[in-house]
Order: sequence, then structure tokens, then C-alpha cells
Amino acid sequence: MAVKTWVLTDVSEGTFVEHLDVTSNDVPGSPAGWSVTKRTLRGGLSDGVEVVEINNGKLSFGILLTRGMSLSTAVIGKQSFGWKSPVQGPVHPKYVPLNEPSGLGWLDGFDEMMVRCGLESNGAPEFDEETNNLKYPLHGRVGNKPAQKAVLTIDPDAGTISLSGVVVETRFHFFKLCLETTISTKFGDNAIQLDDTVKNLSASPAEAQMLYHANFGDPLLDAGAKVVAPIDELVPRNDHAAIGIDAWDSYQAAQPGFEEQVYFLTCLGDGNGDTEVLLKNAHSTQGVSLSYNTSSIPCFSVWKNTTALEDGFVTGIEPGTNYPNPRSYEGEQGRVIKLDPNGTADLSLKMQFLTDERQVADSEKRIATLQENGVPTIHKKPQKGWCAP
Repeated sequence: MAVKTWVLTDVSEGTFVEHLDVTSNDVPGSPAGWSVTKRTLRGGLSDGVEVVEINNGKLSFGILLTRGMSLSTAVIGKQSFGWKSPVQGPVHPKYVPLNEPSGLGWLDGFDEMMVRCGLESNGAPEFDEETNNLKYPLHGRVGNKPAQKAVLTIDPDAGTISLSGVVVETRFHFFKLCLETTISTKFGDNAIQLDDTVKNLSASPAEAQMLYHANFGDPLLDAGAKVVAPIDELVPRNDHAAIGIDAWDSYQAAQPGFEEQVYFLTCLGDGNGDTEVLLKNAHSTQGVSLSYNTSSIPCFSVWKNTTALEDGFVTGIEPGTNYPNPRSYEGEQGRVIKLDPNGTADLSLKMQFLTDERQVADSEKRIATLQENGVPTIHKKPQKGWCAP
């Protein structure tokens, strides 16, 4: 069967598609029941945001072209995955003050199920010691950069729907980085595959960082929900997180005023370095698993923010090339992607949305097998080299 493609955006060619509807009727040889819609939102803080909504016949999810190719809420049947942010987005980047003096402007647009943090930096805000000017804003800029190019591909033989995008993050005289991503799903499947390439557009060496900030709340995140991971080593980020170290992997009901807690992990992989982490609800009937390779993505963070529902009851399960400490600290620890002149680094992440006990149990069995490769080391206090002072 012939592969079919649609160019949705290509700045270099002056191409822009305001609206597109594609179904099985447009692709001979493909199964019935799937669809792809591209639309541009109008009104409020979402005005001008380009969204591609993909339904593979089982799983539906959105890709935000204007927000760094982030993923919005996913749905299978009556089960939804994501969270209820007090930020009513998606928010157009023009309304997100990344460079405000606090360094926290990124939070004005934060409501995605998965947003990439990077590329120059991806951690806590950092300020110049002499001038106190903002040096690196919270979680970087790539999540608030629009795609320069986006191409939809339907491949009946492979059974896939794919959206490829290019997001550029550059500053004259400074960093010159680019994200090339392909986000794909198979007809009738319960998974999303992200294949990313971070590219150095400069003739000089460069460094980059990437954090996959995957966020889930009600109804998946209920009282008794748990993170299941094949732990090599685990460290609380600060003294407040250390207070909860014995229950780092479990969640309580929403608590107004809850102060966030963060834990840093390294995970065990198989012989190829492949690993998996699961977030499941209290009754093990629903979950999300993240699969990735520890050689290219060596770090994992768990962010617990179980405050009131109105205030953003959510947890982040976050594979990354580093921990979300200030950029300079992570650079000192060597937790950066080293890029040769015009060089590239490949990163991949698979998100599986689990909707019954069997699927959750299968994920737990795979993780238990990985855990057999080592005994976990769990530190009770923050550790030097892991946690910024």
C-alpha cells in the first residue's frame, strides 16, 4: 500500500494548513475507525495554538505544534490520562513570560500530559551570582517554541500514524540547537512512541539537556496509587523529600497546601539498557508505563505534588538526560548531552496506557524481572553529586 503524507507546516516553503481532516477513506488499505484532525484554536489564551488530534481507533491524543510538540490528554474509551491543571490551556507561548525575573514564567503555560524540558537547560531557575539576572529559566524554552515544520504520514503496511516535527531553539552568538521528533502510534494500539533527535546546528561543539515531564492526576492518581520502578539507586532531592522517603513510591489523597516532594533515581535495565517504569492506581486497574534506554536517558525523577484538585493535584514521572537541578550544577556533574559540531543525539520514549488489571500486572512482571539485576540502594538523605545545595 502507498504511504501518504501531508505537510501541515513548513516555514521555509511558506506552507501552512489551517485545518485538515484525514480518515481511512483517504488512505486505501488502512483499517476503518481511525482519524487525524489538524485545527488552529481561537480565543483566549489558546488563540493561535495549532493542535493535531490523532485517533488510532483505540487511543486518542493531541500533539501541540505550537508548544514544542508536547502531548495533551490521552483517552482510551472512557478512561482519560493527564491532569487537571489550574492553567486552562493549551496556552499560546506568547502569553508565557519565560524570562520574567523570577524565572518561573514557564508555569504560566504548564498543563500538558507530556512536555519536553530543554534544550539548553531543563532544571530549576538559575541566576547570575554577580548581577542576579536570570541565567536559565525554569525547565528551558523548547516547550514554548513552535514547530518550524510538521508532516503527517500514514503508512498502511507498517500500520502507523506518524507526525514529524522540527523545533528550533537558537540565539545568535549563543546556543544553536534543534529538536527533530517523530511521534507515532499503531492502528488500534495503546501506545505512543517518541523518537527524538537533538541536533547541534553549530560548527562548534555544544551541550544540551532533555527531560520528558510526563504528568498524571485524577482519576489515575488516587489515594494508594504507586510508582513501580527497577531501582538501582534513589535519593531524595532535599530534606523535605527525605521526610517522606519511606513512602516515596506511594500517594495519599489530595491535601490542600501539600509541599512538593521530588526523588531522583537511576533505574536498572536489561542487557541492552532498556528499562520500564510504571505508575498505577490503587487497585491496579489502570496505569501508564514509560519505556526508554538508560544509556541515552540515564536519569529519572519522581515529582509528587498531591495538593488540592483545584490547585493542581499531579505527579510527574520524568525520564531525563539529567536531574532538574540548576544547569550549572548539572554541567559540573557531567550530566549533559555532548554534541560534536553539527552532531546529533538520539532519544526514544514509549508511553503505554494501561486500562485493565492484566496490562498493569504484565508491566509489573517486566519491572520485577529488571529488578532481579540488582539490589536497590535507597538513601535517606540528599547526596552530594545528586542534589544541588
